[in-house]
Amino acid sequence: MSAVDHSCPSGLVTVLLHRDDGRILLLRRAAGTTTGGRLAPPGGGLTSEESVLATALRTADDAVGVIVSPGDMEFCHLAHQHSPDHRGRFGFVFTARRWSGEPRIQQPTAYSTLVWAQPVPPPAACDAEAAALLAQFTSGALLSVPGWDDAPGGTG
Repeated sequence: MSAVDHSCPSGLVTVLLHRDDGRILLLRRAAGTTTGGRLAPPGGGLTSEESVLATALRTADDAVGVIVSPGDMEFCHLAHQHSPDHRGRFGFVFTARRWSGEPRIQQPTAYSTLVWAQPVPPPAACDAEAAALLAQFTSGALLSVPGWDDAPGGTG
C-alpha cells in the first residue's frame, strides 16, 4: 500500500484572457522544455504570501504583460486534481475580458509564441490539462475533480 500525502495541496492559478470574438489566449511552450510546443493558458503558482486573486492579477502581468483590474478578473472554475502519486493540487481558473496593454511573451525561455484560439474544440497542440480546462470552461462547470475515485469514472 502506498503512502498518502496529507499535507496541504499545492495550487496553480490560470488566467483565460477572453477576447470579444470568443478566442482565448494560449502560450506555446518553448522548445527544450518538458512540454515544448504544447499550448496552455498563462498560469502561475499560488503562494502563501498573496491571495488567489492577487496571484491571478500577477500572473496576467508576469506571463503576458497585461494589467487586469481586480473587478475585471472573474473566477470561473476550480479543479481539484489528484495525481497518480497521491498528491492533490488545486487549480483556480479566472477569466478576464478587459485588460490594458497588448499581450506579449514575457518569459521567452519558457514560451515561444502567443496563440489566440477558439476554446472549442481546443487546438490539437494543447496539453491534456489545458484541453480539459477549456472543456470545463466552455461547459460552464464550476468544479472538476480529475483523478479522484469519487469522480464519475474516476476522472472528474
